[in-house]
Amino acid sequence: MKKGVVHFLITTLLFAQLSCYAEDVFQGHAVKDEQQQEQSELFTGKIETLDKHDIIKMTVSQVIDGSYSFEGDEFFAKVTNDVMGDKGVVIPKGTIAHGIISQSSEAKRLGRDGYISLKFDYLITPDGRQIPIEGNVSTKMHPLKAAGKIVATDLGYTAAGGVIGGYTALSALGIEAAILSNGYTVAGGAALGGTVGLAMSLYRKGKDVLIAPGDEIRVKVSSSVSLPVYKESALKQEELDFPGLTVRIANIIYEKDPFGELNTITLSMSISNMSTTVFSGMDVTLVNDLGQVFNPSVFGDTRLMFSQIKPGDRLAGKISFSVNNVNDSYWLTFYDRLTKKPVAKISLDNAYKNVSDKVKKKNNKIKKRNTNYYKDKSPFDM
Repeated sequence: MKKGVVHFLITTLLFAQLSCYAEDVFQGHAVKDEQQQEQSELFTGKIETLDKHDIIKMTVSQVIDGSYSFEGDEFFAKVTNDVMGDKGVVIPKGTIAHGIISQSSEAKRLGRDGYISLKFDYLITPDGRQIPIEGNVSTKMHPLKAAGKIVATDLGYTAAGGVIGGYTALSALGIEAAILSNGYTVAGGAALGGTVGLAMSLYRKGKDVLIAPGDEIRVKVSSSVSLPVYKESALKQEELDFPGLTVRIANIIYEKDPFGELNTITLSMSISNMSTTVFSGMDVTLVNDLGQVFNPSVFGDTRLMFSQIKPGDRLAGKISFSVNNVNDSYWLTFYDRLTKKPVAKISLDNAYKNVSDKVKKKNNKIKKRNTNYYKDKSPFDM
């Protein structure tokens, strides 16, 4: 009887262990199948190598100031353009980059400019993958080049001081004194002016570095890394359709406002309203990936902005928006006039893929602003 009980208990325990093992195996297969399905939806199955010295264009998410930022400070940046390989996109726009400030120095006397060196260690893609990467960017000049720039500037100060000093002596003492002294009055004034100019150059402080959101930084990859190639369908942004409303964005242009700031996006588009709803240009905004809303700009073409889009209307035109950062992802959004809720969203990233290469080249050129990253000097700074 006891042997039977013992045999029953052992059999029960073995069955329980086998059941748990089988459950784990089935769960593992289920998880593996889900991962494989997700991989197949995102990637083509091809592998591309991001080579050493390749460049990734980014913009920082917060201000990095050489006067206040310290070595070791963390920051995040966002990839502003799809990184392409021969087989397709390997790093999509919107990928987040993590970095630290590896070197930092504020401006100093003798005209020495400040500098910032940034180091990147990993990327977080929109699909949640974390990719180890080594990348660097620095505003620090080569010592010989920096020294040459300082010497040239200081010589300019000294020469200018000499000219001003000589002219002042000639004006104060007159041409007769210069002739009688065989030019010594002018030479003395020039020498004194040169000394003052040299003193100014020695006291002169260099420029501080400021990297702000919207400034494009070009990060050089320090080591090669193999990456899967995305499917084009996986990179398509989600949109919201409104029955009867068809919007086609034909062109997207980045422009500067009247104050010289690159903060304007101008859209050329056609609208067909076969719905029963009335829209106007004032019911249209741009919304970025952070949920910030931007209304049409009065500095651009305002005809579409003040137009009524009635049922049955077909029209085409331009509309401009003032935004914080032209590198962000945006959706052209139509609102219901009564509820103020969005009823249609059209992705600018999706539309930008069909923009001509000529326009893209022009946009890339205008985005290359503030490449020296120097902070505007206060008139009260010495």
